[in-house]
Amino acid sequence: MILLTEDCIFCKIVKGEIPSTKLFEDENVLSFLDIMPAAKGHALVIPKKHYSTLLDMPHEELASVIEAVQKIASATMVALPGVEGFNVIQSNHEAAGQVIPHVHFHIIPRAKNDKLNFQWEHGKAEKEELEKYAELVKKEVKRGGK
Repeated sequence: MILLTEDCIFCKIVKGEIPSTKLFEDENVLSFLDIMPAAKGHALVIPKKHYSTLLDMPHEELASVIEAVQKIASATMVALPGVEGFNVIQSNHEAAGQVIPHVHFHIIPRAKNDKLNFQWEHGKAEKEELEKYAELVKKEVKRGGK
């Protein structure tokens, strides 16, 4: 049984209530072209079950989605003219730019000198600060996360 929500646009696409241009589909995963693309061929890959963030997904289901991301990215590199690379973008929670609260991966085809820019200003971290944050994260990883 696939768990879906009533008001999620991606769940509506999974149910066929909203049309999409499908690229790939199996029992757990759906991939389709983005209707507001950052570049021609911009694809989305989603789990068919509704999970709000990456942290909500079981590992096995995440593995299925990542396999589909790799498959679509590879096909994009071969099939689309002028594609020389790609970005995979996945955001979690509003603060990180997640607009639709259903896990999704963007595969954005890239070419040299295209007009897209996913760069950020790089900061500088001191050794003590790196060690402090590493200890905090490692402690939580040992505890089991979440």
